[in-house]
Amino acid sequence: MPPELTAVLALCRNLPSPPGIALRIIELAQDPETDITTAADVIAIDMALSARMLRIANSPLYASRRRIENLGQALTMLGLNATISLALGFTVTQNLSAPGQDQDVRARAWRRSILSALAASLLGQARGLRKAEELMLAGLLQDIGVLVLAQSEPERYLPLLRQAGDNDQLLALEREQLDCTHAEVGAWMAEQWDLPRYLVEAIAHSEAPATPEDTFQACVALSGAVADIWLSADADAAREHALQRVHETLNLDSAQFDQVLARIGEALPEISALFETTLISPSRVQQLIDHAQELATLRNLREMQDAALARQRADEFEARANRLAEQAHRDALTGVLNRRQLEAVLEQEFLRATRHGWPLSVAFIDLDDFKKINDAHGHLLGDQVLRAFAGKLQEHLRNSDTVARFGGEEFIALLPNTTEPVALEVVRRVLASIVNTPMAEVDSGPLFVTFSAGVATQGGYERFADVQDLLKAADDVLYRSKNLGRNRVIARSPSTAPA
Repeated sequence: MPPELTAVLALCRNLPSPPGIALRIIELAQDPETDITTAADVIAIDMALSARMLRIANSPLYASRRRIENLGQALTMLGLNATISLALGFTVTQNLSAPGQDQDVRARAWRRSILSALAASLLGQARGLRKAEELMLAGLLQDIGVLVLAQSEPERYLPLLRQAGDNDQLLALEREQLDCTHAEVGAWMAEQWDLPRYLVEAIAHSEAPATPEDTFQACVALSGAVADIWLSADADAAREHALQRVHETLNLDSAQFDQVLARIGEALPEISALFETTLISPSRVQQLIDHAQELATLRNLREMQDAALARQRADEFEARANRLAEQAHRDALTGVLNRRQLEAVLEQEFLRATRHGWPLSVAFIDLDDFKKINDAHGHLLGDQVLRAFAGKLQEHLRNSDTVARFGGEEFIALLPNTTEPVALEVVRRVLASIVNTPMAEVDSGPLFVTFSAGVATQGGYERFADVQDLLKAADDVLYRSKNLGRNRVIARSPSTAPA
């Protein structure tokens, strides 16, 4: 980039900059010690960003077996890398898509960025890269140089955007008028913002000839050509140009390429809503996709049947892997969290409560005289009672609460941001309901159970050094509850009367 332009940009008062929340997330991206709890605390500051993260976690892009109800669940499901990459994409571009002069050409550049994000991610998936979010972010930001120049030097740059018929013409005009390209400007801007190095490199090479040696950068560099299929006046020519480049660089054939185009078309409504813009598939693009898929079906029916079978097996394997991963966190008998996963969740909630000064209540629950049920009716019916009890316990608690089987007939209810009196009242209501609800049917009629519970709370009456001390306090209160005659819930606080 010529020194004159660097100086102009460095001194420009109208140069866009990331909002404060984006700067915090950039810091997280650069910190190797960042964890999901820290990321959640930062993202929760921005309600709009939190809503977007929750929405994308529930979108078809990240289909989950159950609806995600809160930010913590969303970020846990997405994972740390995906969380930071998606949050960066939503926040860094916030000021770049703002209205300004020549809004039509700005909007076209912004639409190309969003299409490129989808294209980069799906090209990477077609080549087996497991960096979907990083590719999406790099594709989204590869043209930030266009938006930066349009905002910082509108009188000089916007005429170039209007004059250029396509991206190649824009690059030629940039080299002629600016002695550099928007890719160089974007990379310089990314360095000023202290974005992660892989993004700076991807932006810098986004308009260079794509090299197969670096598949990640190649997917980003090719994504703009794929995006142009949706924006070009001649969709047929744009598709042929993109297909040739993709085939030469990524070795994807026509059928694989058309599958990428089809997936982009399917994802457009969801990605449009997430970035609050309008993206549609022109009729000619949809015709190209439909026609190509029909030809592929007629030409390679047997191959497509084999591919469908392979995809089905892959889906089944993935679903089985997901089930196994879920089962690793769940108690096999009752379906609630197991003790190992409880320890992880409890540690996370304990740190969050300590950091923010929030109360955290734990109820240690033990079914009364459970051994008598096993002795009288057998272990199979005992298992049925445990399953029914766990289900009823979950029904009476909030989605944000956690239920886990601690062992045998012992359960833990974890109630974040809940004071001891409130937790005590909640668990007593559960007991009142349980004693009137049959857990199983035996020859003599419905079988009812009772339980004893002890409640301890981090914050308020006392503070514990760690989660083990908190659990031990709840266990001690449970022991006292049983000594007082069972079928009751009492709390750690001496001011709480047994009931």
